[in-house]
Amino acid sequence: MSDATANDGRYRLLGSLGSPYSMKLRAIMRYRRLPHDWVLRTTDNRAETEDVRPNLVPMLRYPGEDRYRVDSTPLAYDLEARHPGQRSIIPDDPGLAFLSHLLEDMADEWLTKSMFHYRWFYGADIDYASHWIADDGFPHCRGADRDAVAKQFADRQIGRMPIVGCTPENAPVIEDSFHRILALLESRVSAYDFLFGSRPSLGDFGIFGQLKPLSTDPTPMAIMRAEAMKTESWVRQLDDASGIEGAWLAPGEDLPPATLGLLALAGEYYLPFLLANAAAMERGEKTLSLTYAAGPYSQGTFGYQVKCLIDLRRRFAELSGEAAARTQAILQQTGCLEALAH
Repeated sequence: MSDATANDGRYRLLGSLGSPYSMKLRAIMRYRRLPHDWVLRTTDNRAETEDVRPNLVPMLRYPGEDRYRVDSTPLAYDLEARHPGQRSIIPDDPGLAFLSHLLEDMADEWLTKSMFHYRWFYGADIDYASHWIADDGFPHCRGADRDAVAKQFADRQIGRMPIVGCTPENAPVIEDSFHRILALLESRVSAYDFLFGSRPSLGDFGIFGQLKPLSTDPTPMAIMRAEAMKTESWVRQLDDASGIEGAWLAPGEDLPPATLGLLALAGEYYLPFLLANAAAMERGEKTLSLTYAAGPYSQGTFGYQVKCLIDLRRRFAELSGEAAARTQAILQQTGCLEALAH
């Protein structure tokens, strides 16, 4: 029986080492000790997944199935349902679980702009990352063919930069948020210290996923080593936390200042971005624009990020009782409440 159809009780995870979402899902599965095979997606196995839509990594095949599933966040939640109680990454308290989800969502949709910006804006990063991705995805290319594949991929990604907001005009905003996220993490994280206790949450893994390639590409790696060396160590450690044990913060226990700071950053940067995107979409406009303290920001509108805002509001509205009241107070304190209380 082939790898594509084997029923051996193991998951099959196809991804790329340069993909933040692949790194996020792989780290989650390692931490949760879910039996899986990590497989680089290359020209040798591309036919195995050519019918998957959207055709994006990571792709996960469940034991006993032939088809692949995509989208790291729904997959993380589905794995929670499939393996309840097995080293969960969702805090037991519903309020903390919501806050963890909010930080993961910010990582996926906002911190990823830093990853994309640094990778395809600076010359050293373009050269390094394009050849890294060529080596992973096209392992048989050598010499001039390798350079040609790298250039083709770099040209495609650079051409997409304005679509995702990674323009020279937006660079001050994107870089400011990256430096501030590093500073907040540096005050908290370690092999045994995470955002919601002494065990990693979905929010930790979402941030980790974006920082993993940022800690490898030349320019952001140099920034991390100069400004946040402990955070860089945390990224290395969280890549495989299968040996980490720990506990969640107790309901009502004070959140770490770093966690509150990241939530405040969501209130300052991420949620206004989602609101501006939703408002522009409602008006039928193709671009959104807003102004932050670090400068102006504009990009094309995205329907998917409207769904992100709707989902965040739904999750917040589903909270009840003491957890809802406590979470509302935290969101008020961090400038997030107004955007979510609709």
